[in-house]
Amino acid sequence: MLLHKMEKWFVNKNVLYLSLSAFFADAGYQAVIALFPVFLVLFLKAPVYYLGVIYALQYGIGAIFAYIGGVLADRYSKRKVAIIGNSLIPILSFLGIAASLLLSPLLFLAGWWARDSRSPARRSLVALASDEKHRKKAFGVLHALDLGGGAVGIIYLIILLYFGVTYSILFLVTIIPLVISTFFIVKSNVKESLKAVSNKLLSSRKTAINKQTMLGVFIATSLFGFSYYSLGYPILTIAQSSTDILGVFSYLVFLLISAFAGYYLGSRAGKMKIVNSLSLLGYALAGIGSLLIGIFYIFSLNIIIAYFGVMVLGFAVGAIETFEPTIISFTSAKEKSAKSFGYLSSSRSIGLFTGNLLMGILYFFSPFYSYVYAFAVSMAAALIVYVFGRKLALK
Repeated sequence: MLLHKMEKWFVNKNVLYLSLSAFFADAGYQAVIALFPVFLVLFLKAPVYYLGVIYALQYGIGAIFAYIGGVLADRYSKRKVAIIGNSLIPILSFLGIAASLLLSPLLFLAGWWARDSRSPARRSLVALASDEKHRKKAFGVLHALDLGGGAVGIIYLIILLYFGVTYSILFLVTIIPLVISTFFIVKSNVKESLKAVSNKLLSSRKTAINKQTMLGVFIATSLFGFSYYSLGYPILTIAQSSTDILGVFSYLVFLLISAFAGYYLGSRAGKMKIVNSLSLLGYALAGIGSLLIGIFYIFSLNIIIAYFGVMVLGFAVGAIETFEPTIISFTSAKEKSAKSFGYLSSSRSIGLFTGNLLMGILYFFSPFYSYVYAFAVSMAAALIVYVFGRKLALK
């Protein structure tokens, strides 16, 4: 009964189930992401540049897994690829038991790469489970529940940290929501939905594929990836300036604001130009958020400034994660949709590989340098998207 009522708020049953899968997945691995930099740098005593190398591998190799996952999803089964990839994410939950500078990062990376391999398939399923009129809302819902689950993960992480639960137990707890996440993908009625929606798409598509805009989004996504560092850096910056709990709490703020932005912007169907919004509300705002965090550090300002920067960054990421996949879904052929989403994830990951590596190196000399670098590259990405998409009338 409750799920039936929720369908009206979240487009339809399949979008709801896939979004709930995202909710529980993030409730698991976002807690791991938030705790990992603190565990590695402050507990295992690894240098910050080592964290940068791990983040670079996380996203760089992840680009390959995202592309392969997209290709396999189109060739075989989007649902099966999503289920297999999602079921392997809990590997990262065992990194606390390892407590090793070598094995812990390897477990973290393996679980994350499994996550990358299923992301294009899940996004493709969401696109196919919604008609064009509700596509933007569907991706907004996906992102909102995605990071809403992450917020839940950070809340229980903070509570367990407060009560002194050991790191190894904290990481193991994340297995529970990750298993539930896979259950909701299995529960989705994908085959029935795909057939119905595919016919609707064939009859409703009114515009040709805009390859120029898709190329612009891929280029800008890759470029933005050079500035889109792991949120582990702001967590670490705030934790080093105060306490580990305040550092982790900043991630909760980021997730909540980002979830709100995704749902709010996605629900405003037909009221904004998607490409321009991606440029201004997404990439440009992300740059401003990074700059604010850098200013907080260099001038030793009140921690409120850092939190405001995190909030701006969260809103920007909510816009990006809503508008990017929406644009790709409109500008790619439906039979190659998963591959296109694989390209999207890969282009982001390519930038993230270099971006996190540079962030780690610059952070070693001064966190301020790393955040200024992120600001400059984000602004460049905003300009590219604005130029490539200025003639496209996507609503």
